[in-house]
Amino acid sequence: MFLLVILHVFDFTPRYIIPVAGMVVGNAMTVTGVTMKRLRDDIKIQQNLVEAALALGATPRQATVQQVRRALIIALSPVLDNAKTVGLISLPGAMTGLIMGGASPIEAIQLQIVVMNMMIGAATFSSIMSTYLSWPSFFTKAYQLETKVFMAE
Repeated sequence: MFLLVILHVFDFTPRYIIPVAGMVVGNAMTVTGVTMKRLRDDIKIQQNLVEAALALGATPRQATVQQVRRALIIALSPVLDNAKTVGLISLPGAMTGLIMGGASPIEAIQLQIVVMNMMIGAATFSSIMSTYLSWPSFFTKAYQLETKVFMAE
């Protein structure tokens, strides 16, 4: 968001910043939540595989790399699929609102492309960072699975 203000894509006014930031943050929160739930569930389901890898000398990151990839792919798929259909099948609110408000369709489409790319970037960044930062909570200091994490529903 900061980069777009510096590049003068948006004016630094509440009229632009609040709705765009709301869409970006809301989307990133949803993707992060799905990523974390999927990661926890996958590690819980494949607990035997993870423990076997740890027993054979793998680090916690090596033992759970497949579960992390799967969680990220599953969480980001709806965002990427939505970006593929914008303008062809669905007309998002930002673009429709601008056109109805009198803006030129080209300007509205350009803004929507920027917003979609921001949403994809923020969702990707937030899900990768939350996964990276939460990884240690799945393991004890002795590199064993932390069973308390999987009991909380």
